Amino acid sequence: MVGQTRNKLRGAASEPSHSLRSTQSRRRRRATGTGERELEEEPKKEVKRPELPLRTRRRNLPGGARNYSPRRIRNLKTQNCVPVEMVTRPDFLNGRFPFLSSLLEQLWDKAQLLQRRQVSGRGAIGIAAFVAILHWVHLVRLFENDRHFSHLSALEREMTFRTEMGLYYSYFKTIVEAPSFLQGLWMIMNDRLTEYPLVINTVKRFHLYPEVIMAFCYRTFVGIMNLFGLETKTCWNVTRIEPLNEVQSCEGLGDPACFYVGVIFILNGIMMGLFFMYGAYLSGTQLGGIITVVCYFFNHGEATRVMWTPPLRESFSYPFLVLQMYVLTVILRTTNNSRRHFIALCLSNVAFMLPWQFAQFILFTQIASLFPMYIVGYIEPNKFQKIIHANMISVFLCFVFMFGNPMYLSSYYSSSLVITLVIILKRNKIQRFGVSELHFWVIQGSAWFFGTIILKFLTSKILGVSDHIRLSDLIAARILRYTDFDTLIYTCAPEFDFMEKATPVRYLKTLLLPTVVVITYFIFKKAIRDIRCVLCANTYLRKQLLEHGEIIFHTLQLFAFTPLAILIMRLKLFLTPHMCVMASLICSRRLFGWLFFRVRFMPLILSLVSIMSIQGYANLYNQWSIIGEFNNLPQEELIQWIKYNTRPDAVFAGAMPTMASVKLSTLHPIVNHPHYEDADLRPGCSMLEIWDVEDPSNSANPPLCSILLKDARPYFTTVFQNSNLYRIYHASFTPMNKIILQIRSLKMTTKELSACR
Repeated sequence: MVGQTRNKLRGAASEPSHSLRSTQSRRRRRATGTGERELEEEPKKEVKRPELPLRTRRRNLPGGARNYSPRRIRNLKTQNCVPVEMVTRPDFLNGRFPFLSSLLEQLWDKAQLLQRRQVSGRGAIGIAAFVAILHWVHLVRLFENDRHFSHLSALEREMTFRTEMGLYYSYFKTIVEAPSFLQGLWMIMNDRLTEYPLVINTVKRFHLYPEVIMAFCYRTFVGIMNLFGLETKTCWNVTRIEPLNEVQSCEGLGDPACFYVGVIFILNGIMMGLFFMYGAYLSGTQLGGIITVVCYFFNHGEATRVMWTPPLRESFSYPFLVLQMYVLTVILRTTNNSRRHFIALCLSNVAFMLPWQFAQFILFTQIASLFPMYIVGYIEPNKFQKIIHANMISVFLCFVFMFGNPMYLSSYYSSSLVITLVIILKRNKIQRFGVSELHFWVIQGSAWFFGTIILKFLTSKILGVSDHIRLSDLIAARILRYTDFDTLIYTCAPEFDFMEKATPVRYLKTLLLPTVVVITYFIFKKAIRDIRCVLCANTYLRKQLLEHGEIIFHTLQLFAFTPLAILIMRLKLFLTPHMCVMASLICSRRLFGWLFFRVRFMPLILSLVSIMSIQGYANLYNQWSIIGEFNNLPQEELIQWIKYNTRPDAVFAGAMPTMASVKLSTLHPIVNHPHYEDADLRPGCSMLEIWDVEDPSNSANPPLCSILLKDARPYFTTVFQNSNLYRIYHASFTPMNKIILQIRSLKMTTKELSACR
């Protein structure tokens, strides 16, 4: 009887029991790994609810018959209850506040949908477009509120571009006003106005490809609109308060200044849409992309200054770094990369490096983050070698586009690429010596570090590169208290000072810093576990390292950006947005999937965003409340006097901000300018103490400014003065170049003229 009963049970429930065993065994095999795949694939099995074992279950079984079905059903029910609990919507407001309850339900549904939806699809593109437009409107509003730019005259708009910003815009203006585009391009490539009497290629010297491209687009746009007889701008007269006279103001893309600023804001608006796609791809959900965008807006004042200083090089360059890191993230995550991924990486590198001289150092930190990942095993050697090749091609292209500028070949970035490629090619030979895994890591790391430094200094000496400020010099000035004229030129400016003590406090108030710290902690734990597995020679778990290498890369990049931002406040430009991207990982199933099935995670995310919005909205309101209007009557009088009372070949020297405005608005030649990158033209920043460092033998002598203010004879004659703010001295009876020689013979170089106001 016992045997018959067993046979009946075996016949009745053999198929479902076999199915459950296979399912459970597959589940157990996945659980022995790192847990990553289990978290990703578990939601797909929620719809499988085996009901057949429930029907065939018997209460009273004969001895020897073992019933495992109830236990399995309970386990399946427990797993299936998690999604049901997650989609539960609060209904405690239905009684008294039906409208608010309905609104919360809709927000809840949308959040659930975004949390489960992947990156691809029309919805993601639509959200990215909406976010891009929102950021563009935000930038335009802040810029307009600060300067009332739409009601300024052409001269006043040019004066708002102070220091090097006016210098950059002047070349755009030169191409736009030239008889043809090619003639304007030739004029800025053979420029005699910027460093009189020298003739320089300003495209090479000042990284002016953005201005060249925008000038071409402007001339094309205006030409097409004029061909069809369409208006491109609207002009009106603006009555100003006395003693200011009435001026004409034009608005529209047909106005050069409006076109110039508008293109910059459009580019940075697109960057915000790219941030959404970036955060969504990194976290795996569209909700992660929204978290990135929200954190960026809430910390907007710490993330960018494009709304206050549009023409700076970072305004053109940084959006392409976001694209480059997005492409690199795709390469690190994708198993089989196509050629177009590496082509996109190369082109984004070129677009990032061409407009900005500091871009190479940032890419150097990127290589410094990727190399330890390669050593441990987070990147396949073949893939890493292709990444290095793409970077080397981009350096060569920039070297060609910048007319053989040796700066691209003598940087830490290019040196690190060469050393990295050598180590990759010699890796197998080093392994033949039979050293341990840990010792092998130390050998490779030491070879990379010292090899990069040695090669960098050798290439600098061979190529004779000394006409640019290196970011490493500024870092050394901060850490080692090293000072010279070149470092003081930068560090005396507030944007190159240490990070403000209030900045971490602002990060805390918006919960950006605590969120990133929590995420980094869990990533660090995962990395420690991975390294232990590699040292234990666990080949199976070593293969699992490739599945989350991009997360480790972003963490290492965060560690690189943090000290840079602390030492140089301007580099918050890289830290704050990267923290916003890292914050998207709070929604990552790959990182916090184990928590998704234990707590109601969605209310936690919504609560986090709600708390962020308290201080975040206050930050936005503070920015929106900045209301101003540009007005600089003394400088306007100075420029008007120069335009109508001097000859076109009159040469000027003076304070850096003033010289940029003189060159831009009057098109007169100038001797010195506010661009710091040339070793022979780094003037002071209104601090006479700097010259004591540069020329200690004359530190006891009175400065040239004081002598000229008392009595400018016999070399100069005062020809213009207003309100004791601006004075113009005319060289008496001698050409300007001879006066410059006389000044230099008196140990009074043209640099010293820049200290005079």
